[in-house]
Amino acid sequence: MPTIFRKKGYRFFFYSNEGDPIESCHIHIRKGSSVAKFWVIPFVSLENSYGFSPVELRQLAEIVGKNQDFIERKWNEYFGVD
Repeated sequence: MPTIFRKKGYRFFFYSNEGDPIESCHIHIRKGSSVAKFWVIPFVSLENSYGFSPVELRQLAEIVGKNQDFIERKWNEYFGVD
């Protein structure tokens, strides 16, 4: 589970096995027992979440959006996507 970055106590990461065939670029976020999954491309959208408030989810979507290019680059590097 490679951690891509941390911000405000949230850990942004990928799972090493993201499906077969591999799913589209997305990011998982965890803080304590709360988790969320956001699709990164073609645009940032929430896939699912547990334990985060609506305010937190809006803030997380904003963080993902601001880091969209970085996350996509790290995804491509990690999973060998051209």
